[in-house]
Amino acid sequence: MTIFCSHCHRPLQAEMSCLPTRAKQAPSASRPFRSTKSASKARRDQINVELQALRSLLPISAQEKERLSYLHTMALVCLRLRGAQLFPPGLPPPVGPALGTELLSLLPGFLLVLSADSKLVYISENVAQVLGLSMVELLAQGDTVFDILDGQVGEDVHKKLLLAQEEPGREVTFVSEMRTSKAFRLQHGGNRVVAVCGRFVALRWPPSPSTTAFLALCTPLVQSPTDGEAASQDDIFQSMHLLDMTLIDVTESVTYHLGYHREELVGQSWYSLLHPEDADLAAAQHRAVALGAGAGLAAGTAVLRVLHKDRAWTWLRVWARRDGGCITCTCRCLREEEAAHLRSRQPRAAAPP
Repeated sequence: MTIFCSHCHRPLQAEMSCLPTRAKQAPSASRPFRSTKSASKARRDQINVELQALRSLLPISAQEKERLSYLHTMALVCLRLRGAQLFPPGLPPPVGPALGTELLSLLPGFLLVLSADSKLVYISENVAQVLGLSMVELLAQGDTVFDILDGQVGEDVHKKLLLAQEEPGREVTFVSEMRTSKAFRLQHGGNRVVAVCGRFVALRWPPSPSTTAFLALCTPLVQSPTDGEAASQDDIFQSMHLLDMTLIDVTESVTYHLGYHREELVGQSWYSLLHPEDADLAAAQHRAVALGAGAGLAAGTAVLRVLHKDRAWTWLRVWARRDGGCITCTCRCLREEEAAHLRSRQPRAAAPP
């Protein structure tokens, strides 16, 4: 079967020159729009100009701006945009820019603000003292709180944040490892365990996801009583015992933590204050310290419940060491979530010999 051209009525195979001129030139019409090296360079140059313009608007020092990569620049810009949405210029934020360096240095941790969808909105500058990473370096990990936390606790943290969002004003706490600098991990053997305690607050009325923020204080869990942070914390007291754990002295601050006056405790056995379920663990710690078994602080560290004067149970992290004929304990009060995290990593008490 022969196909004829609709213009000249000759067989199509015999003549192609009769095709309309526009049709023959169509394939070459797109050539001016093809990507070339010069066009790609022009686009890159334009992107660089835009990034430089954005970088110049950031409220940081010129020296810090020079060190910003493109990724860091965009992360900071997104953070500022989220902050501007929650905290319009006419509404001063409850935390952040109003806090000076001196005030931040007095906090036991750093401040964190999240949006309703868990996006990072604000991280106080003293985060570097806790994690070894600056605010900019931490933002490079991602733009949500889950990007800076240990992934294994993501589901639990998500549930806690949903609970807090459903009941604005309700305080929630979760404990997790947070990402740290390589130098910090080499020095401390891993990431930093941090307790995040906060609540959702409606910044404007009527409340809505776009006007609600999660305000939190992130406090590192002290690894040993000799840590620099421990000396300045108010949630620590010390006690001195005979080798059988009879109390012979205790700091006056015990009244604030356990409700007892010093005179009420001197002469009592440590075991009379312990929760029955923690007696075996305390005994294992006692034997290890009294007999000098196990080197280092780990052998003399335990998480225990002791009886408060109001008959409630208080969680303590107890570091014990032997000083001649006495045993000295340094005790730090814990939130229930902190205690659960530490207990999950605490060796089980060995059966008595």
